[in-house]
Amino acid sequence: MKIIVITVFLMVSFIGSSQVNMDDYKYIVVPKRFDGFRKENQHQTSTLIKYLFSKKGFLTIYDDNLPVDLSIDRCLGLYVDLIENSSMFTTKTILALKDCKGEEVFLSEEGKSKNKDYKGAFNEAITEAFDSFESLNYTYVPKEGEKEEEAPVTVSFKNDIKKVVEKPDLKRQQDRLVEEISTEEVQYYKDRTPIETDIKMAESTSEKKTVEQIATKDERSFKSMEPVQTDYKKGELAGSTVSKISRGTLYAQELPNGYQLVDSTPKIQLKIFKSSMPNVYIAKGDSRDGVVYTSDGKWFFEYHEGGQIVKEELNIKF
Repeated sequence: MKIIVITVFLMVSFIGSSQVNMDDYKYIVVPKRFDGFRKENQHQTSTLIKYLFSKKGFLTIYDDNLPVDLSIDRCLGLYVDLIENSSMFTTKTILALKDCKGEEVFLSEEGKSKNKDYKGAFNEAITEAFDSFESLNYTYVPKEGEKEEEAPVTVSFKNDIKKVVEKPDLKRQQDRLVEEISTEEVQYYKDRTPIETDIKMAESTSEKKTVEQIATKDERSFKSMEPVQTDYKKGELAGSTVSKISRGTLYAQELPNGYQLVDSTPKIQLKIFKSSMPNVYIAKGDSRDGVVYTSDGKWFFEYHEGGQIVKEELNIKF
């Protein structure tokens, strides 16, 4: 009986959401980084959602590129929220539309995917959740006294790439440094805007020729081409090593060629794969790759970060 009551409640809630007059809203605003994600457009979630809403006929924009009328009156738009309720083996997503007051105007059905690849799983789950919008017949109705646009806005998915000729103004260069593709086959976003770095360049002309530096939002590296003496002791890499605090207990789940290390959330923190050496694994994570090995009865994760070797002790339960 309890299950029946809950089912009826959810059906009524969804029907109520579907009856909202979407024609009152001019824009759909998509965040470039959803809550719960560490990177912009992680797993291509933002570009996919922007593409799906645009294909349906909504005037869809990113949250950092608001038109003038929306900047003045934020109630002209609906703001997309991606609700993730994934389990260990299933990716689950819900798309919510909120008005300018933060109140939910529309809530989609839950989309699911058992795809083991994060990008593929979010693509399948979000696309399934978006089916809830297919029954909507959307046509924006301008409000009384609203100035009409001088020319219609055309959204092209085949050439949705921003390119600006290089100009000395750094603010104008921002557009040139942002590359975006949003098509049915490909969703891609990358920001190469320079950011501040604590790495100091060599001052003399001769020294500058031996230094290579990259500092953008997506990539930060520093490489000196001066000859250096190597110093290998007990199989360790030469260079300064920084130790980090363990990320808590990780539980090893066996894979065909290694293990996936899951925390108590549960969330996959690392995937480690067997190498030619015993107790030495090739490690892959969301943001960094390295090696996991055992030494003196303890497990360590080593990787490069900011020109240094970071050594992180792991508490692994096999």
